[in-house]
Amino acid sequence: MKHVMPQANPLALLTFGFTAVLGSFLIDRPITALVVVAVYAVLALLCVPTWRPLGWRLVAVGFAAVSLGWSSWLLGGRDVSIATTAAGRILVLALPGVIVAAFIDPMRFGDALAQNLRLPARFVGAFTASLTRFDRLGETFDQLQRTRRIRGFGPSRNPLSRVAVTGPLTFGLLVSAMRGATQLSLAMDARGFATAHRRTFAEPSPWQRRDTVVVVIAMLVTIALPAAIRLA
Repeated sequence: MKHVMPQANPLALLTFGFTAVLGSFLIDRPITALVVVAVYAVLALLCVPTWRPLGWRLVAVGFAAVSLGWSSWLLGGRDVSIATTAAGRILVLALPGVIVAAFIDPMRFGDALAQNLRLPARFVGAFTASLTRFDRLGETFDQLQRTRRIRGFGPSRNPLSRVAVTGPLTFGLLVSAMRGATQLSLAMDARGFATAHRRTFAEPSPWQRRDTVVVVIAMLVTIALPAAIRLA
């Protein structure tokens, strides 16, 4: 089942994120959140092809859940049930979208938007290009870090020096992003994205049976399961 996520239609994968928003409203007690998150974990172990791109994403979700649980405990009469329910609701809401987003290719996502949802090709082209640029910001940031280190402007072992170089690196990343956006807009205009009314696609984006299965599983896990536990 490790091949399901890379090969599934991006729109089918995003169903997990959208249905999780609705399912989070059904989390009314800790046991409901615990069961749903446990099912998430089982599905992730079966379907996630690699955990490398999920490290910082899962850390961010965990930090959000812990901070919300702590604030709910502090401001909610120090009730553990209220705190754990709030933390569990964040996990139920955010985990599916965070996991599937890491394995959605921007190009395949653009093909799905244009071919499956029939969105305007001009909008899809600009949206896909922006996603591609955003996906490369981390690589650009690493290049800027290496360049400053080679020139002797890298941080020392002092933790404060690492904070001090964050500003110049962020400014350099902003300049690089603006320069890249200008070059990209000129290239897209030269290729007729501004005036073309009909576009062709290099890769087809068919909706297959496994995509329907993914959507059904998403609705069962994120909506039907918490609703059944809540009514039990």
